Amino acid sequence: MAAAPARPIPLPPPAERLSTVEVDRLREAAVALRKAERPVRILRAVAWPADVAERFFAGGEKELPQVAYTPLDPTTVHEGVAAARALIDGSGPVHDWLLRMADTIASGADMLAALGTPDFFRHSVKLYGSPQTELLGCDVTPLDLAHTLDEVLGAFSNLDLTLNGGDTAIFTAEGLASRMRGVLSRHFAEAAPEVQVVPHLSAKALAGPSYIRLRSDASFSDRDLAQLVQHEAFVHVATSLNGASQTAFPILAAGHAGTTRTQEGLAVFAELISGAMDPSRLMRLADRVIAIQMAMDGADFLQIYRYFCNRVPDRFQAFENARRVFRGGTLTGGAPFTKDSVYLEGLVKVHNFLRIAVQETRVDCIRLLFAGKIDIEDMPAVTTLAAHGLCTFPRFLPPWAKDLRFLISYIAYSSFLNRMHLDQVRQHYKDLLSRCATAEATAPAMRLVEPHHEVATRSPGATQAR
Repeated sequence: MAAAPARPIPLPPPAERLSTVEVDRLREAAVALRKAERPVRILRAVAWPADVAERFFAGGEKELPQVAYTPLDPTTVHEGVAAARALIDGSGPVHDWLLRMADTIASGADMLAALGTPDFFRHSVKLYGSPQTELLGCDVTPLDLAHTLDEVLGAFSNLDLTLNGGDTAIFTAEGLASRMRGVLSRHFAEAAPEVQVVPHLSAKALAGPSYIRLRSDASFSDRDLAQLVQHEAFVHVATSLNGASQTAFPILAAGHAGTTRTQEGLAVFAELISGAMDPSRLMRLADRVIAIQMAMDGADFLQIYRYFCNRVPDRFQAFENARRVFRGGTLTGGAPFTKDSVYLEGLVKVHNFLRIAVQETRVDCIRLLFAGKIDIEDMPAVTTLAAHGLCTFPRFLPPWAKDLRFLISYIAYSSFLNRMHLDQVRQHYKDLLSRCATAEATAPAMRLVEPHHEVATRSPGATQAR
């Protein structure tokens, strides 16, 4: 599904344009970085074998899991990064982008060289931030957002928020795969990722650049379908395919730690703007941030596992959630893997970028977010490449980014709300609601249900990448 034609981006002023010789050197540097980053496969390196969970449950859930890692020898990676740096001898947005990428790749290699040690955590914070990372100097953090979501959404955990008593459509993995194949075929045509049903998977679903895998014994709801399609396919798969088509700078297809914040933030925003998000999903993202902070404060794997046991109805899912926090780090506490804090941080960052891009009428920048695996801070470089004909506009866009009418309308209206004095508005309507009679007796659809109903009926659906 091709994107609508975009207006060409004008070239920078003559003094800032890239010469042919400079372009050749920058492309050579990008090739060197692409080669250097290939061994830095972070999620693969920190993964736990399936038998770790089996032994944990067989032992009565009383002992810390036993996990062994194979640290990476970073020598070759650093040599490749050094070779790339030697080619980046000028200044400008593209130079800055490649130098940031060089730093990220080198730090990623150092992190994998420190697997299972406290130093792993130090590099993780450098690459992904932490729950206490300030959001653009606004004196708020992902942890603040997580606690807010936990407080607000937790108040609805005992209420059925649907009119018909919950999701009525529950699918087997094969049933969901059949529905997904139709959706993906219409959107991606011949480039559609393969939907596979497999017997063994740590989570219910897992996605890669060319596939989406579903665990054969799992069950799924309509909401799981929407979230997987919006998050994994329309964002992660799309940016992989779009990046792979960037023949001038193939490095745009490389997903590394430096792009994770924007890529995951964009994928979560896609769930929100498309209406695929639900409270249980958003609370899962918040719980991960809170759990990372708990681990940073010294909680060990067993304590975090028990925390999740009180948050989700399935003990296997509780183990999986705790595993995400501790993979690669130390299970005794103090040195977790902080990657999962980027989902909320990235969501705020992407939302704010889109708000300002709409106000500045930069539709080109909104769509170029999907040109490959990029970070928002890379946008000056991406637009420079596009102006020189070295970066093409993306072929695959999610529906809300291909047709921007709803996004622009929504952001234009919400931007006005930010000018209002929220404390006054909140107090006015809080007082009003305090005088309202409770209407449960006349509204059967809003019935009380068992705790965790939302989690249980809208099955977790968390993937390795989500």
